[in-house]
Amino acid sequence: MLGADFTFPRAIEGQPTRLSDFGGLQIGRFRTSDDVELAYWVAGEGEPLVFIPGWSANGALYVYLMVLLSRHYRVHVLDVRNQGLSQRVSFGTRISRIAMDLKEFAEHLHLDKAHYCGWSMGASVLWAYIDLFGTQGVRKLAFIDQAPSIYCHADWTEQERLDAGAFTSSPERMIASYTQMKPVNMLISGTRVLEHATQMDSPYYANALAFAQSIIIDDMSYTGQVLFDHATNDWRDVIRSKIDAPTAIFSGEYSDWLHSQRWMASVIPDASLFVYSKADHGDHFLALKNPLKFSSDLHGFLMR
Repeated sequence: MLGADFTFPRAIEGQPTRLSDFGGLQIGRFRTSDDVELAYWVAGEGEPLVFIPGWSANGALYVYLMVLLSRHYRVHVLDVRNQGLSQRVSFGTRISRIAMDLKEFAEHLHLDKAHYCGWSMGASVLWAYIDLFGTQGVRKLAFIDQAPSIYCHADWTEQERLDAGAFTSSPERMIASYTQMKPVNMLISGTRVLEHATQMDSPYYANALAFAQSIIIDDMSYTGQVLFDHATNDWRDVIRSKIDAPTAIFSGEYSDWLHSQRWMASVIPDASLFVYSKADHGDHFLALKNPLKFSSDLHGFLMR
C-alpha cells in the first residue's frame, strides 16, 4: 500500500503485528474544486463512518480505530489539506474551506448518509460544515474534546470562558508555542495538551504515532497556516442552534475542556456525554490512547 510494510514497535495481544496484517486497508485520493489533491484512508464494509482528524493529525494515527471499527462500518479518515498524505498548499487554509472539502469528499464517495466524527480541530470542521450545509446527509455525530472557542475575548465573564473552553488571550503566542515550540506560560495558553501528546502511556498510541512518523513528514510552515482561523472562531451559536442529529460528545477527566464539553451536552438536544477517567486515558488523545473503549462506546452509540 505504502511501498513497504511496517512493524509496530510494541506487541499488543490480539492486534496486528505488522501493517500488512490489517487486510483491506486502502488509501484513496480525490481533487477538490480548488484543485487540491486530498488523501483518505478506507477499510471495512457497512454504513459509512467518516473521521476528520485534529490539527496536524492524519489517518495513520487512526490505524487501530480503523482495525476495530472496520468490522462494523465502512470507515473513512480524511487527511485534510496540508496534513497527512494530502497536498501542501498555501491557500484555502481556513476551517470553512476544509468544511467545503468535507462536503466534496462526501460527494466524491456518493455518501447520501453517513456518521461523522470530528476530533479536536476536526470537530470545528464539522461545526463549520453544519453551519454552511446543515445536517442533511448526517446520520449521527460524534465530537471528541474540542473547545467551542479557543480565543477568550477580553469582555467575557468567567462563566462564558468556561462554557466556551477558551484558553488563550494571545492566539499568535499560542500558535508559536505549537509550531515553533516557543515557551509559553499557562496565562497565555492554559492547556497541557502538548504534555499529553508526548506521554507514551498507551501502546496503541505509541504504535500509531510511530507508524505515522514513518510515512508522513509534517511541515509546520503549511500545517500552521490554519491555526489562527481555527483559534479565533467561536462555534457556540452553531452548537446551540443548528445541531439536530443524534450526538455523542467524548472528553476526559484530564481534558482542559471538560467544562465546555458538559456545556455542549447541555445545549444539544439529547446529547450523550462520555467522560473518560485517568485509568481510561481520559485526556485530549483518548480515542487514540484507548481505541478499544472508544470504538466500543462509539459503536454502541451509533447502534442505538
